[in-house]
Amino acid sequence: MDVLAMFIFDPMYFVFVGPAILLALWAQMKVKSAYAKAGRIRSRSGLTGAETAQRILNAQGINDVAIEPVKSFLGDHYDPRQKVLRLSPEVYNGRSLASAGIAAHEVGHAIQDATAYGPLAIRNGLVPTASIGTQFSFVLIFVGVLMSSFGGGTFGRLLAAAGLGLFGVVVLFQLVNLPVEFNASSRARAILVDQGIVTASEEPVVAKVLSAAAMTYVAATITAIMTMLYYAYLVFGRRH
Repeated sequence: MDVLAMFIFDPMYFVFVGPAILLALWAQMKVKSAYAKAGRIRSRSGLTGAETAQRILNAQGINDVAIEPVKSFLGDHYDPRQKVLRLSPEVYNGRSLASAGIAAHEVGHAIQDATAYGPLAIRNGLVPTASIGTQFSFVLIFVGVLMSSFGGGTFGRLLAAAGLGLFGVVVLFQLVNLPVEFNASSRARAILVDQGIVTASEEPVVAKVLSAAAMTYVAATITAIMTMLYYAYLVFGRRH
């Protein structure tokens, strides 16, 4: 029962991960606020997010990427497996600076894919294992620590260590994801101005949206790192 109580409510979890969770919540509020402000400013070009994305793809000579609407608020993403750029309704149909910035950011990933950008290839390769790690690492750690507490000894510790290693892939994914996202944003800002989609005076507004979005990735990375440290504490720390 003591072990179960440890997992159900452990104050040490909040010591390790609590500050990172607060940072993530702050980052989410920041990006929603920046998006809302920029979403009220119509771009002088008058292009929708979908039209912005298509113009950039054409300018870059990328002809094998489709653009589709997806019913998800801020669920915009580029799917490198299917070569599809999926934009939320607000971005796909919107003519605001927020729509232009987010659409351009996602096209930045398509450009990375087309130019064989190294960190993107590494990130994509990590996706399957990171997904498994997100779903099952805690289960392995829980079962391993539980077995160790009830005489499972070596096998329990190995199982817990395997779970910790699996979550390590999640952390690695987040670390690799940072340069991918920052690079996509820097590409987006430059291309929008170069293509005349936004003016030099409009660019700072777009930059605020993309910078706020970047903070969510930073917060996610810090959360993953602190969660791994907490897991390491469960596996190794409690015995010392």
